[in-house]
Amino acid sequence: MKEALLTSKVGTIGALTILFGSLLGYFITYNYAFLLLPFVALMGAITLLNWKLTYWIFLFSIPISIHLYLLGTSFSTSLPDEPIMWMFLLMFVLLYAHNPKILPEWWWRNPIVLVVVLQFLWLLVPVIFSNETLFSIKFLIAKSWFLVAFFVLPIFVFREKKDFKKAFWILLVPMLVTMLIIMYRHKGYSFNFRKIEQSIHPIYYNHVEYSTVISMFFPVVCMAFLLTRRINIWLKAGLFLTILFFLPTIYLTYARAAMLAVIFAAGIYVAIRLKMVNWVMPVFYAAIIALVVFMVNNNKYIEFRPNYERTYMHNSFSDHMIATFRGRDMSSMERVYRWIAAARMSQERPITGYGPNSFYYYYKPHAVSMFRTYVSRNKEKSTTHNYYIFMLVGQGWPATILYAILVVVAFHQAQKIYYRFQDKFYKQVTMAAIMMFAAGFINNFFSELIETHKVGALFYLSLALLVILDRKSRTPSQSEAEVLPQAVN
Repeated sequence: MKEALLTSKVGTIGALTILFGSLLGYFITYNYAFLLLPFVALMGAITLLNWKLTYWIFLFSIPISIHLYLLGTSFSTSLPDEPIMWMFLLMFVLLYAHNPKILPEWWWRNPIVLVVVLQFLWLLVPVIFSNETLFSIKFLIAKSWFLVAFFVLPIFVFREKKDFKKAFWILLVPMLVTMLIIMYRHKGYSFNFRKIEQSIHPIYYNHVEYSTVISMFFPVVCMAFLLTRRINIWLKAGLFLTILFFLPTIYLTYARAAMLAVIFAAGIYVAIRLKMVNWVMPVFYAAIIALVVFMVNNNKYIEFRPNYERTYMHNSFSDHMIATFRGRDMSSMERVYRWIAAARMSQERPITGYGPNSFYYYYKPHAVSMFRTYVSRNKEKSTTHNYYIFMLVGQGWPATILYAILVVVAFHQAQKIYYRFQDKFYKQVTMAAIMMFAAGFINNFFSELIETHKVGALFYLSLALLVILDRKSRTPSQSEAEVLPQAVN
């Protein structure tokens, strides 16, 4: 009894000390970061008691997390999800150091895991030879906690059907809240094409990240609707209304890539049902290579240079689309401007690249001035607007090739897993995971948002789910609790 009272007193004193220290730090510096200390302490305590509960809280926080600068402009993070990722990374390192067998052999043998591990190992090389060492090291560390949080830990969390269902609702509810807030704000601007950026802050970086997230999760909602039984009429009606809400919301982001991503994800659904998905990426790559060869031959690409005076941002989405097909859209031509610069940069550093997060500091001397647009000054310090080229410039050809292989392997594995399952629930979950990945792939063909906390979460989580589902599909005779490793508390 005395020990319990002593423990209670120590805990109370510790909690009050943290609270007082955080308030004192805030009033001295007026930095909001100090007010996070009680939250961090609480999450640490919950993690020590039940880290799986912390993981569910973590998933819930992703759609509503915001990007903030904590120490002036020298340190930025997304809150509250990123500090939890730091905690998960530390936790996993300690657990793995104590017991390397915490990751089972079947996990290491999975083709998706193999490619992702090779990507991470190769990343160490460009970081070592980086032109911007500090930025590249920060990229490596961030990649580490991304992979632990979204690619490794899910194998301990998603064990039974109820876990997949819980994750769906935990992600959907806060995402819908953010969508409603943004729609309400955008409505105040009469859904103006030029005002979408003002409507999304500080929940998202920009309208591209917002459109990518909701277009990636949209196929998951569709699969949930198909899985819901007819007898549960209210739930099925609610999911149908959610689908109807997602469609105009995706359109009103005014992001062409997101709309294309939804179509591509639907195409992957059809391709898997027809057992033809293995042809998708070879045909895609062949078309891209043929286009590049055509453009490079005799400098054909020069004929498509924009007219500087006529290539500008448009006031309506319809004008924006028309200008895209005419080659007079500023954002599209700015992409070409940077892609050409990136291609010329890769000739100088083809193996290691310039280092992760180095593109901005070196691309302008390699650009072709005739492709310059009004936004080529690039005040926001954005990069390549294509993940393949982002990898090529930052990490060299090996990284680009590994990413290309990862996409092929993911589609191939998804089709095998889908037809290996007899259980309808897991068949549809497999389809949801690969459609989410497919939408992310298309969005990142026109951007490089995999390293952002919300897009990266869905991207790596979709791959982790495919790894888990592959294991489940191979052990149908075992109970669900025996298939995956036990969660460690």
